[in-house]
Amino acid sequence: MSVSIADRADWLTEKHLQRLLALLTDGDEAARVAGGAVRNTLIGQPVADIDIATTCLPEETIRRAEAAGFKAVPTGIEHGTITVVAGGKPYEITTLRADIETDGRRAKVLFGRDWKLDAERRDFTINALYAEADGTVVDLVGGVADIEARRLRFIGDPEARIREDYLRILRFFRFFAWYGEGRPDAEGLKACARLKEGLAQLSVERVWSELKKLLSAPDPSRALLWMRQASVLTSVLPESEKWGIDAIHGLTKAEKDLGWTPDPLLRLEAVVPPDAARMKLLAERLKFSTAEADRLRHWALAATVASKTTEGELAKRLYRGDRQGFVDRLRLWLASTRVRAVEDNDAMLEAGGFSRLLAFALKWEKPVFPLKGADLTALGAKPGPKLGEILKNLEAEWVEAGFAPERGTLLERAAQALET
Repeated sequence: MSVSIADRADWLTEKHLQRLLALLTDGDEAARVAGGAVRNTLIGQPVADIDIATTCLPEETIRRAEAAGFKAVPTGIEHGTITVVAGGKPYEITTLRADIETDGRRAKVLFGRDWKLDAERRDFTINALYAEADGTVVDLVGGVADIEARRLRFIGDPEARIREDYLRILRFFRFFAWYGEGRPDAEGLKACARLKEGLAQLSVERVWSELKKLLSAPDPSRALLWMRQASVLTSVLPESEKWGIDAIHGLTKAEKDLGWTPDPLLRLEAVVPPDAARMKLLAERLKFSTAEADRLRHWALAATVASKTTEGELAKRLYRGDRQGFVDRLRLWLASTRVRAVEDNDAMLEAGGFSRLLAFALKWEKPVFPLKGADLTALGAKPGPKLGEILKNLEAEWVEAGFAPERGTLLERAAQALET
């Protein structure tokens, strides 16, 4: 029985997409929407990018697109991919192909016209679906049945697919986190465990990119559990080995219950130790962005806060430290105490305290110290170490007093300090 997405794919009616498909199917050629857009529509999830597969050779794709007034950019022409901008939206258009040589990271391809060969070179059955311009789904590898069963399965021999590109090990767990249910496919899981050493061939940028996508799934906890079982998690994230991943379950539950937006970096912090030195090495190894590395460092350095801490005391810590670091710590403490609160009244009180402190930290704005060096020079102070020491001491007093002393009071204290 044929399957169609025509009644649930609003994106398919977009006039520029339809025109693009039409011009690529003129004559003896053919073109279909491929991969994620078809998969997500069948699953009922949003569609972001729309990719197209075609029998047209790359140069012919460019010729036809430009003749129609579209912009064509040869973004991956050696692998048959052209990006066509139509109606302000980019579409990746790739010529049907087969891999003729792979080394676990990249492949040499041969262009062709065989849709089944093109489907069989892809990674998972749910990613190898096509849709005609009218919405008819073309399934050559059993992907529709796997979507209905929420089953993630390699196409053909899992080991062969992985040896073509070892990133597929991480993609197996990432797609399982997003689309799978129950247990992962046994043969796929075994193949990932057997070939995990191949992950060392990958660039760290690809590894971190894939991990971030996995950690962004609605609930990555089951995938992380199976990654740990297969020793794949230890291979790419050795910092998690002795620390464990138990906290991720409480965090994902807190996200759902409290309406927190899933945050891949916070989820990473849930499965690694708050050790600043190790986090610095982790960030360097996986080539984190400066913002990511700073956030991880500040989280690790944030001092422990008890649930009974007053808001005034927390404000002092926030001033001296980094607010995001404390917010991350408070979220994780709150998530873990909520788990214990199910059977422990003391933990319930703790959770209430952390919830109060988190709300305060989220709305807190750093106050500005009212004095500057120029204020002290106006009082007769000479630039130098003494001036800096006086400012530093006054700021410390101001913080300890709850940021209450006003500028006039601080100037009086500065004048007194200069006289001593």
